[in-house]
Amino acid sequence: VDLRIYELAPDLGNDGLRDKVSEIAKLKKVGGVLVQLPMPKEINRHYVLNAIPREKDADVLGERALGAFYTGRNPVLPPAVGVVIEILERVGWFEKLKNMKVAVIGSGFLTGKPIAVWLTDKARELEVLNEGSDLEDLKEADLVISGAGKPALIKAKSLKEGCGVIDFGYAKKENDFLGDLDYSSGVERLGFYTPTPGGTGPILVAKLLENFYTSFTIVSKVL
Repeated sequence: VDLRIYELAPDLGNDGLRDKVSEIAKLKKVGGVLVQLPMPKEINRHYVLNAIPREKDADVLGERALGAFYTGRNPVLPPAVGVVIEILERVGWFEKLKNMKVAVIGSGFLTGKPIAVWLTDKARELEVLNEGSDLEDLKEADLVISGAGKPALIKAKSLKEGCGVIDFGYAKKENDFLGDLDYSSGVERLGFYTPTPGGTGPILVAKLLENFYTSFTIVSKVL
């Protein structure tokens, strides 16, 4: 993949940034466009992200790509959803979802929300927990998927025996990068868990590249 990095000044404002992203996306040699998040608070991220054509939106963040995903019509899935599928297939849990209670911690734009939407008709029961939710509910979950970004938020020893944990959390504490799962004790009770760093992150990058390849191949065939 031939990569170009564009550093754009936030003082371009909403219109200036959207116009620049649109200009880049319209180039015939450009097969995919990523806008690095988070953006400055004064910038409307949706307004800028919507300048990316659906067929070049490998992150699935623009409203057209998201709308198609929500209705099951997008050719690629949000990368975080792809990670969950990949991990569940590798551990042999994918077919078991229909009999599981799944808890998703956090309903963020990048991770929690798309995963929860995807799980809606696939899990026996789905619970989405946000800030202020009672984490005692996790004791009944067969699978926990977390993207809160709060180090050691989930105690392995307090989870149901055999529970699986997919941890997207990533935060720096002193000199260490930690996930949401505290696996200093109790992990032997879990069915599986993903470590931080080195767990979901590398797979997420792979899924992003997979999306780019799939979308680019589809567009090339159409043209």
